[in-house]
Amino acid sequence: MDTFPKLAMRHAHERGERPAIREKHLGIWQTWSWRRFADEARTLAAALAARGLRRGEHIALVGDNRPRIYAGICAAQCLGAIPVPLYQDAAAVEMVFPIRNAEIAHALAEDQEQVDKLLEILPQCPGLRHIYYDDARGLRHYGQRELTSYDKLLEIGREALKNNPGSVDAEIAQGSGGDTAIMLFTSGTTATPKGVVLTYRALIEAGRVGVELEKLDERDVVLAYLPPAWVGQFVFAVSQAMVAGYCICCPESAETVVADMREIAPTYYFAPPRVFEALLTQVSVRMEDASAPKRWLYRYFMGVAKRVGTQILEGKPVGILDRMKYNAGDLLVYGPLRNVLGMSKVRVAYTAGEAIGPDLFRFYRSFGINLKQLYGSTETSVFVCIQPDAEVKPDTVGPPVAGVELKFKPDRELLIRTPGLFKEYYKNPQATAEAKDADGWFHTGDAGYFDAGGHVKIIDRVKDVGALADGTLFAPKYLENKLKFFPYIKEAVAFGADRDRVCAFINIDMDAVSNWAEKRNLAYSGYTDLAQQDAVYELVGECIAQANADLARDPELANSQVHRFLVLHKELDPDDGELTRTRKVRRGFIGEKYASLVEALYAEQEKVHVEAQVRYEDGRTGTFSADLKIREASTFAPAAARSAA
Repeated sequence: MDTFPKLAMRHAHERGERPAIREKHLGIWQTWSWRRFADEARTLAAALAARGLRRGEHIALVGDNRPRIYAGICAAQCLGAIPVPLYQDAAAVEMVFPIRNAEIAHALAEDQEQVDKLLEILPQCPGLRHIYYDDARGLRHYGQRELTSYDKLLEIGREALKNNPGSVDAEIAQGSGGDTAIMLFTSGTTATPKGVVLTYRALIEAGRVGVELEKLDERDVVLAYLPPAWVGQFVFAVSQAMVAGYCICCPESAETVVADMREIAPTYYFAPPRVFEALLTQVSVRMEDASAPKRWLYRYFMGVAKRVGTQILEGKPVGILDRMKYNAGDLLVYGPLRNVLGMSKVRVAYTAGEAIGPDLFRFYRSFGINLKQLYGSTETSVFVCIQPDAEVKPDTVGPPVAGVELKFKPDRELLIRTPGLFKEYYKNPQATAEAKDADGWFHTGDAGYFDAGGHVKIIDRVKDVGALADGTLFAPKYLENKLKFFPYIKEAVAFGADRDRVCAFINIDMDAVSNWAEKRNLAYSGYTDLAQQDAVYELVGECIAQANADLARDPELANSQVHRFLVLHKELDPDDGELTRTRKVRRGFIGEKYASLVEALYAEQEKVHVEAQVRYEDGRTGTFSADLKIREASTFAPAAARSAA
């Protein structure tokens, strides 16, 4: 069982009627059994073969999590072809490079939106000859010869299998663990995206590690809601699902994810820190709207949870009075809160993708969510370090898993040697040689160290870790995560390398701050107007002051408190190049784009004029002009920090 198609066919044989994948469509959950999934993949594979897709060729897939997208991935793999998922929220121009780089002739699109993007770039991608689409709404009058509906593909496949019943099974049998399973493009945080080539052997071994560690099986349920083009989603929705045989569930839309979670009650959950930040913001907004008695109950029992919740979750001894209070809190607050978040049945939850703030991490564990950190990357098939249940720490990512070797260079860069290591960067031997040395060590670019217990602690990217002018350690991601713990702050960008102090850009969370403003009868016309109000600056300043008080307790980071800040006039956006498609801050790009604002922070100015071109949702562009305020933040001497908190 060394390829995903072989595993899928085994599940169809051994547990054919068990659920493999569910989709909420028109308000009703539709279930595909393993037998149906395998039959669909075989039929689709026969059709793609009839249309000319061959072993070793690439096929693009672009859309949200849908059963037919996953069937398309499996169908391509049945033929020995290589699926290349693309980010569904990417602009059309962003799809040109991967399609041309991988010489893609076939693409499966979810709906009219994705079809329009592919048709738009056809002149730049002349090799793209076949575009298949799932949802036909809005496409009735499209007459391009490249277009074929998914339903038509199934007809072609059934006819092909009727004429040659064993053709697809013969192709599946030819596959082996060393074959390429998928190509995933990096997010391009600092450079042009690279196609990461991953083999079945690497992905199946990585998936098996997690399955065995967490004792996952066919009874588990997972929500598939993150971009299929992201390695984390692929590993949890394909690699581990194929190994364990559990069911993945596709939400109806991005807006219904939390409601859909409550209905399916996943047992295994995975999300990057930004999702946990957003959920905390929703909780905070709801508590702002609650009655005074409910707010009191929430604050009181969350205080109890903060004090003893983690110890109870880990089975450590706790005083009988505190345990009684926690049990009462579980009945009145924690249990309903887990249910509202859709996590009432979650046995284990992971976060990865970037560092999570320790405060945010402790918050979820305190009321009974078994949240753990794992560490990995696209190039390492995700599973490198995992926190075992009895050894969960808020500031580490755990020890290496079985079979993985780690070491640190003198500059603190982490090197990894793992069975899950990628094969190569596609058509980029220079980048491959730079990332993977002759001894098989992958150079991650992440800075960290082993703690006293052998756990890995990641502090930031090597290129981002620096020092202030006085030699104080400057780890911007760590500072940004502390700020983003507060529900009113959505994004933060910290600056300070080689300077005398730290300053920051802030993006407010529109939902949380608008709700706060409305309760105080503050009038505003939109994000920019709200962001520049004095009351909002005071609110943000209070959040920064609390973060600074925490930093002042840390002898290594006490001097890296935020001294000055401004609230940006716009939300950072992937479409403007300020975030990657996985919503990671492109700090270097932002520093260059807003260089005048950075300099104003360090020039003792109280305001700075900004003019920028803005793009509206209907495609029009305009010019924005305003004066942004700059404010001082409260900072603390180490000895004064405890009383100020």
